[in-house]
Amino acid sequence: MQDERDPTPTPNPWMRSLAIWVGILAAMVLVVSLFEGGRTDASGSNIAYSEFLKKVDDGNIRQVEIAGEVVTGTLSDGKTFKTVNPSDARLVDRLTEKQVAFRAKQAEEPSLLMYILYQTLPFLLLLGLGFFVMRQMQKNAGSGAMGFGKSRAKMLTEKQVRVTFEDVAGIDEAREELQEIVDFLRDPGKFSRLGGKIPKGALLVGSPGTGKTLLARAIAGEAKVPFFTISGSDFVEMFVGVGASRVRDMFDQAKKSAPCILFIDEIDAVGRHRGAGLGNGNDEREQTLNQLLVEMDGFEANEGIIIIAATNRPDVLDPALLRPGRFDRQIVVPRPDIEGREKILAVHMKKIPLAPDVDARTIARGTPGFSGADLANLVNEAALMAARRGKRLVAMAEFEAAKDKVMMGTERKSMVMTEDEKKMTAYHEAGHAIVAMHEPASDPIHKATIIPRGRALGMVMRLPERDSYSYHRDKMHANMSVAMGGRVAEELIFGYDKVSSGASGDIQYATKLARDMVTQWGMSDKLGPLQYEEPQGETFLGYSQSARVHMSDETAKTIDTEIRRIVDGGYDKAKEVLSQHIDELHALANALLEYETLSGDEIKSLLAGEGIGRPDSNAAKPVAPTGGGSSIPKSRRSGGLGGAAPMGA
Repeated sequence: MQDERDPTPTPNPWMRSLAIWVGILAAMVLVVSLFEGGRTDASGSNIAYSEFLKKVDDGNIRQVEIAGEVVTGTLSDGKTFKTVNPSDARLVDRLTEKQVAFRAKQAEEPSLLMYILYQTLPFLLLLGLGFFVMRQMQKNAGSGAMGFGKSRAKMLTEKQVRVTFEDVAGIDEAREELQEIVDFLRDPGKFSRLGGKIPKGALLVGSPGTGKTLLARAIAGEAKVPFFTISGSDFVEMFVGVGASRVRDMFDQAKKSAPCILFIDEIDAVGRHRGAGLGNGNDEREQTLNQLLVEMDGFEANEGIIIIAATNRPDVLDPALLRPGRFDRQIVVPRPDIEGREKILAVHMKKIPLAPDVDARTIARGTPGFSGADLANLVNEAALMAARRGKRLVAMAEFEAAKDKVMMGTERKSMVMTEDEKKMTAYHEAGHAIVAMHEPASDPIHKATIIPRGRALGMVMRLPERDSYSYHRDKMHANMSVAMGGRVAEELIFGYDKVSSGASGDIQYATKLARDMVTQWGMSDKLGPLQYEEPQGETFLGYSQSARVHMSDETAKTIDTEIRRIVDGGYDKAKEVLSQHIDELHALANALLEYETLSGDEIKSLLAGEGIGRPDSNAAKPVAPTGGGSSIPKSRRSGGLGGAAPMGA
């Protein structure tokens, strides 16, 4: 990038390359024109030789000039012509017989210089082009061959980076660690006077969307030093040696601007564990990684260059990258807690006009597990929804609708359900809700709906009062009972033969929860606090696959028996609760059929016999079961127990 203090304009490399190619093209056109000019004559129109003989016989030729095989002349009407003699030995006799004036002329041959030029110019052009390419490839150790080896790092100025730490919320610990780097860049003497050395590199680790790149941009905005940014995928190309050349060129640029910050996004694209692939390991990516390791902590010191990298896959990085002297610090950028989500929402809500009823705290409670990017998307969806409805302010209703859309999918308004399907869905969701209301350890109900969204025909959403980082045994059993509530409600109301496949998601959740309780969390008295399955894969993202450790057949059978016992216990508890509160089940199901969506407060009022507080509401009156109903397709619902607590502790 051109230095703003240098008044001399820097030549544009693209314009220079364009001028070179235009010159080559002009030279080729000149060669073609020379060849064509030496072989053709612009005077006269070409005619066939047979037509020429016919005109001679008819006496329409005034004069003829013969130059080798080329015959030119003038017709009787004054027009000129040209033709080629195909070795006709009788032409002279024919012209003499018809008394046509003719003369012979020796064919012009190009000079020796022109002949040499015709023969050698194409080869000279090819030789010059090859010399130009080879010279560019040798320049700067391969950094010039049409830009292949040139670093693609972009330097951002203060005008381009307008993000500061004020725009970063919800990750206070990570921000505090990076603030030290900013302070060092502003005042290096503060740390060096006591012999301290600032870390050369910081690795930002976190799930996608947690704000790693935003945090790096904030560092650039706070430090007020040159900030180079590049992606890990920009190093790897199909040409051998290009990635290593780009690493060298990148550090050369950074040295000229030191002190500066060098940000490598998605470093796992180039920093994967060496020797993990096929072949002898001497591939382009590993050469690039080796060059990066040398530049970070080799014989040549890179003082004043601080490298910040971001990844969501730290488990695949090479250990040499993570040792002291390279990426000294690993800064975890976690998903925000409820306080962090509230702060992030406040940052994004500054950009839109809000109605007085919007409560960021309530929205933060309703979005557990959301990342910063998810919350930004939620605010944007609410603003778009308010604009579609023609409102001037974004109200709480738009935020609730946007949250439902993000978490559960778009409403399937075009989906046509029969009355039996609606009734079974209403009782299924009412079963979840009633069990949740009577389980003390269960999270409070936020909303119950039978509006189809995504793959689900209905959902009961429960929200915790605060973020939980571990779960107790009583809450696990409560979640098990709530998960079984929908299946039990179908069986109680419609009979054993009319139970549908709608509880497939609930059964999957309950089985997974019971298996984790037995094999990983030591919640079985028979098996004790032992681990029988080992989690595999990257667990910090919240997703893991378990592998069963070596065990006897008897132990495996005991595990299956304990899983069945826990699930059956949840089923029996749900059946006991719903049997004792069957009137509440009917009342809530009929209210869902009438209003389709009920909030947690409306469900509490309904079960207390106070109605739901809407005009013309008579949903508080218990209604006797009508029975009947039809079976629901297998894909009728994906997890009717929406918003349940996560399965992992």
